[in-house]
Amino acid sequence: MLIEKLKEYHIILASQSPRRRQLLEDLGLEFEIIPVNVEENYPPGLKHKDIAVYLSELKAGSVEIENLCDNCLIITADTIVWKDGKILSKPADDEDAKRMLRILSGDVHEVITGVTLRTKHKMRTFHVLTRVWIKLLTEDEIAYYVSHFHPLDKAGAYGAQDWIGFVGISRIEGCYYNVVGLPVNQLWTELDNFLI
Repeated sequence: MLIEKLKEYHIILASQSPRRRQLLEDLGLEFEIIPVNVEENYPPGLKHKDIAVYLSELKAGSVEIENLCDNCLIITADTIVWKDGKILSKPADDEDAKRMLRILSGDVHEVITGVTLRTKHKMRTFHVLTRVWIKLLTEDEIAYYVSHFHPLDKAGAYGAQDWIGFVGISRIEGCYYNVVGLPVNQLWTELDNFLI
C-alpha cells in the first residue's frame, strides 16, 4: 500500500501554505516543511494550466536537491484562478481583493493547481482543473469578507474553506481540495505511479 511505501521517503513540502500543510497531514503523511522563496513570475506567452505547471516546476527547481538525502521526495504546488482568459493572482491590497471578488461574482471561473514531485533522480508534474460557480455577491458581503478574513495570500482573493466559500460558492465541478490548494486525490494516484 502507498502509505507504507511513503514511509521509505523523507517527504518535504516546499510550501508556506498552511492549507497544503493541513491537507498533507490529513492524508496521514509525515513530512518536513521548507520555505520556497521564488518570484512567482512566468513568461508572458504562458496561459491557463501552463502557468500553474511552470510555477510549480519553478518552485521545485529552487530546492537544492543535491544537498538533500537520497530518499528525499519534494512536493511543490502552485494554484491559479483563471477567468475570461486572464489570471487572477494574489491581490495587492484590500481594494484589489474587492475588485477580484466583483469579477468572480455571479459567474464561473477555473481553479488550476500544478503539482510537482521531485527526487534526486526524476521529476513529474501534473495539473488539476476545477470549475467554481460563485453566486452574485453584494458589496456588503465582499467588504465583510475582505475586512474580516484578509484574503491577500490567496489566488483570486478567496478561500473555498473560508466564510466566502460557505455563502458564495453555489457549485463546484471537480475536486474541492484543488480549490483549497492541493488536489489530494490526484496527488495520491500520482505518488503511487511516481514511486514505482
